Amino acid sequence: MTLTTLMPSLRRILPDPMAQDSWPEFCTASTTDVTIAGVSLVRLVDWCGTPCVHTAAAVIPGTHGRPSDSELASVVVSEVTAVERLDDDSLVVTLDADLGGCACILSEARLIGRASTAHLASAVLQDGRRLHLPADLRAGDLVVLPCVGVTARHAVLPSR
Repeated sequence: MTLTTLMPSLRRILPDPMAQDSWPEFCTASTTDVTIAGVSLVRLVDWCGTPCVHTAAAVIPGTHGRPSDSELASVVVSEVTAVERLDDDSLVVTLDADLGGCACILSEARLIGRASTAHLASAVLQDGRRLHLPADLRAGDLVVLPCVGVTARHAVLPSR
């Protein structure tokens, strides 16, 4: 349990902690954004739309963020297209990305673009995988997920 999990109102001033080994190099979080090697993911969406992918050097596990000379990691930024709230306070979330084409780390999923002070809720994606996202999630929100290895944008585009 983290402080922001116990007291979600702190997310206005404190970003949720990140497992540094799961994210690409030089990754930092603010209350409303994730920046990787100087690239704001919120700005990346402004430039590219969603879903979008950013790839950088992976982090060597256990080094507190030291970049690898040979391995890469990616992040996928996706827009929430629909949210259904169930009776047990869980969510069914539809994203504009097909995450079947990447090895995303669902435990590190985070909302960007706005600070939410709602508690985390169990959410089920359209492919049946589970993760935790703020209970006040709504269509139009942006979700970022780190991925192991390289993910190409065409791999996460939904089938047409």
